[in-house]
Amino acid sequence: MRREIGCCTWIFGGEPLPEMAARIARAGLDGVELHGDIDGIDPAEAGRVLAEHGLRVFSITPGDADISHPDPAIREAALDYYRRLTDWAVALGQGDGAPRISCHGLVTRIRPVSSQAEEDALLVESTRAICAMAAAKGLPVVFEILNRYESHQVRTVAEGLRLRDAVGAENLGLLPDAYHMNIEEADPAAALRAGGAAIGLYHAADSNRQAIGEGHTDFAPQIAALDAIGYAGPVIIEPAAPGPDPFNTDKGEGFRDVLETQLRTSAEALRALGS
Repeated sequence: MRREIGCCTWIFGGEPLPEMAARIARAGLDGVELHGDIDGIDPAEAGRVLAEHGLRVFSITPGDADISHPDPAIREAALDYYRRLTDWAVALGQGDGAPRISCHGLVTRIRPVSSQAEEDALLVESTRAICAMAAAKGLPVVFEILNRYESHQVRTVAEGLRLRDAVGAENLGLLPDAYHMNIEEADPAAALRAGGAAIGLYHAADSNRQAIGEGHTDFAPQIAALDAIGYAGPVIIEPAAPGPDPFNTDKGEGFRDVLETQLRTSAEALRALGS
């Protein structure tokens, strides 16, 4: 199945959008997952610049917002971000039902402030609210499944399915990521198959979070699983240039050139697998 391929713009570390778009187009990609910098990026201009390079916005990756924090003020600030994000997403001008709004808890909070049970319940409540905000704008939502070193909540597709059932929103799907699944899933391909129609987006980076083919992940079974469940959405590539600190994209001089090469080789690898 031929799928469109995009990348997350977060990886370029704040490079101006026209330069970033040129890189992504040169790498042969079809679109982007745009970082939801609602105060720094004009959405109408962003949509125009990306379109000039033949790129679509498939999805939005959010700024960090703690939607399950037990402090109501912190949680409300996070939900307010998503309220503004949905308006921002519509202003990108991608048409009806686009782009997907991604959500997750605060990245790097790996233990509860209060209790796991309380914060899991708050996560359900907040995700339900985000889905309602998005539904009012005609937008789908995907919940990104992270690994244990980035989140204490929803680390496997099975946990994601339970969250989805608890939220009960028709516009909620799941976003599994090959890099995170490499850590958390005993069998990533089986997890994708179990996710079935609930899979709303798929991220790809190798086991070392570098380009596909630079680590030890076997992507063929994962692509076959996506085919088996009828997933026709895009594949979003999210590699990092080599270097320490996984939460800082800037790995030193020339890192964006490295990323451009990683995107090109990853797209070639995915297409060779039939995606």
